[in-house]
Amino acid sequence: MSGSRELGRALRGWRDRTTPQAAGVPAGGVRRAAGLRREELAQLAGLSVDYVVRLEQGRATSPSVQVLSALARALRLSTAEREHLFVLAGQTAPGAGRIPVDLPPGVRRLMDQLDGVALTVCDAAWNMIEWNPLAAALIGDLSMFRGRERNVAWREFTGMPSRIRCSPEHNALFRATLVTDLRAATARYPADPGLRDLVAGLRSASPEFVRLWDSGVVGVHESNSKTVHHPEVGMFVVDCDVLTAPGSDVKMVAYSAPVGSDAADRLKLLTVIGTQSLTPS
Repeated sequence: MSGSRELGRALRGWRDRTTPQAAGVPAGGVRRAAGLRREELAQLAGLSVDYVVRLEQGRATSPSVQVLSALARALRLSTAEREHLFVLAGQTAPGAGRIPVDLPPGVRRLMDQLDGVALTVCDAAWNMIEWNPLAAALIGDLSMFRGRERNVAWREFTGMPSRIRCSPEHNALFRATLVTDLRAATARYPADPGLRDLVAGLRSASPEFVRLWDSGVVGVHESNSKTVHHPEVGMFVVDCDVLTAPGSDVKMVAYSAPVGSDAADRLKLLTVIGTQSLTPS
């Protein structure tokens, strides 16, 4: 049996055993089998139904690393199953011990479809890897940031300018939580050179980071309010929540406001003006 056919048979088996409940999709309607439908797998993985059909029938060759990673997440494969998937496809799995760089399809859909909420997406090292237009309008044009300027922990511990501020109590908790997350990331991804360099740089640049890191502090993310000092729409308060995508280390930071509030109106204005300046030169 060819490698493509073996891959197709494995995908069918994994799809048949994955229940809608496990995958986080509605299970409504009459189902002939307990597993996922091809349409549901395609949606979860961000692929076309036709491509999923061709994969399962052994008619699609050389699926990319991105496609395989998306399928592994959608099918909730174990580490061993994920490695087997890559072997069947003739691909090398992403380096062990390094932070994944691919974005879960479900997170991508939220970025595209969730209106009125400013969203940034960070990897396990708190590098900002994606953002929606409202986040750029709220925080600043993130495409202009380079290197460590896109890292939340670096910006926080080195005192880089920010439009968003919180109370001293929430700031202390946030710093402790950043350190907790980075410590966990170093244990999970010991071979990631960027993460090692980040921690070393933070230890050199910030005595506060060294104190928290060496103390073994533990923090957890909590919902809180932050004050935005925006040069165009003024000062207003937003709610801030950190959401973790299931089955991954990807974190979404969501800035929102109650419907009908003054802050919500200011966010709506930002969706219109974007990153342009309303102030004459």
